[in-house]
Amino acid sequence: MITVTNQELLTKDNVALRLSFSYNYKIVDSIRFSENFSMSDHPTFVLGGLVQQLTNLLKVEIRERISNFTIFELNEKREKLFEGISEKLNVSLAKQGVILTSTSPLDFSFPKNVQEIFAKLVESKVRALADLENARTQVATARTLKNAAELMKGDENLKFFQFLETISRIASKGSHSFVIGTDSLKRIKILF
Repeated sequence: MITVTNQELLTKDNVALRLSFSYNYKIVDSIRFSENFSMSDHPTFVLGGLVQQLTNLLKVEIRERISNFTIFELNEKREKLFEGISEKLNVSLAKQGVILTSTSPLDFSFPKNVQEIFAKLVESKVRALADLENARTQVATARTLKNAAELMKGDENLKFFQFLETISRIASKGSHSFVIGTDSLKRIKILF
C-alpha cells in the first residue's frame, strides 16, 4: 500500500484543502512492464519510478475531480469521490503491465474557518430537526385536544361530572350548603 499525504488541492470555489489517500497496485504483465520501464536500473529505482508515475497519475485525476466540486458538495460526496478512479486509470496502465487494485481517501483536512462553518451547519441542522419534531408533537397534541373537545361537546354525563367536580372544589374551600335538584339525584342513583 502506498500512502500519499497532505496533497493541497483547490475546490471549484477556490477553497484550499489537504487530502491524504492510499492506493495499491499490481504488476499483471511482466513483459509489458519491462518494455515500459528501464530494467537496466536497480529494481528499487524501477519500482520507485513506477510508484512516482502512479502517484502523479492519481494526483492529477483527484485534482481534476475535486476542482469540479464546491466545498459543500465535496463534503457531501467525499465517500464517492474515489469511485471509478482505478477503473479509469487501469485502461492506460494495463498497456504498461500494471493495474491499480484499490484507491481510497484517508482524510480530508479543511481550513479552520471552513471547519467552523461545517460545525455551525451541523448544529443548525440538528436544531432544525429538533424544532421540527417539537412542532409535530405540538400539532399532534392540538389535534388530540380538539378531538377530545369534540367528543365532550354533547356528552351530558361529562357535563354532570364537571358539575360535581366544581361543587366539590367549592365545598373543599369552606362550609357551604348546596341544594341539588331532583334531576341531579336521579342521575346519581343511575350512576351508582
